[in-house]
Amino acid sequence: MRAQVQTAVSLIYPARCLTCGGLVQAGGALCGSCWRETHFISGTVCDSCGVPLPGEADRFASACDDCIKTPRPWDAGRAALLYRDNGRRLVLALKHGDRSDILRPAAGWLARAGAPLLTGNPLIVPVPLHWTRLLRRRYNQSALLAQALGRETGLEACPDLLRRCRRTPSLDGKSRSLRFRTLADAIVPHQRRADRLSGRVALLVDDVMTSGATLGACALACRRAGAAEVRVLTLARVTRS
Repeated sequence: MRAQVQTAVSLIYPARCLTCGGLVQAGGALCGSCWRETHFISGTVCDSCGVPLPGEADRFASACDDCIKTPRPWDAGRAALLYRDNGRRLVLALKHGDRSDILRPAAGWLARAGAPLLTGNPLIVPVPLHWTRLLRRRYNQSALLAQALGRETGLEACPDLLRRCRRTPSLDGKSRSLRFRTLADAIVPHQRRADRLSGRVALLVDDVMTSGATLGACALACRRAGAAEVRVLTLARVTRS
């Protein structure tokens, strides 16, 4: 009976591509054209931020030029997609377009890209929004991603472990140094949640990483909450052209 109902539903509401709306074989999928425009990160990557690196992977840790120049306040990082072409469209649709249908496939992409970070029973912690921005946007896409990743992996997620105690201006178009100065001490542990992180591994989740300033501020807040280790995982990673 269930199979018959699903067949009937699929005939009435056929599966559509996540990006262009074209017909696909299964829900939560991309058509061939959109798949080719979605740049999944694989191969050798920076162990700190997840950006792709040239050459073959080996048993030694690899780091990109940015992470060598400015060491990150976290222990390891990965990203699922490059923030360009269809990857950028997917992130923006999730962030501003109420596209909750992207969450389930995105959680699968995050789980695959972040497989090395999922050991040790980490607590999934999303990057927080200030309450004024949350009121205007109505949801925190990073918290939704964190919860979806928790369902995908069976790991615990705490959507409000961190909070933004100070409203900061948009970081779009800001220089790297200004981003870091703007976010200094803007993110703190939630007083009633911080004990859940004591002695544990924190897995910070966000939709996109640009300079790493926001994730850096979150990592420092997790350290103050007693995290034994901090890892970061983002849906997309901005890279230099």
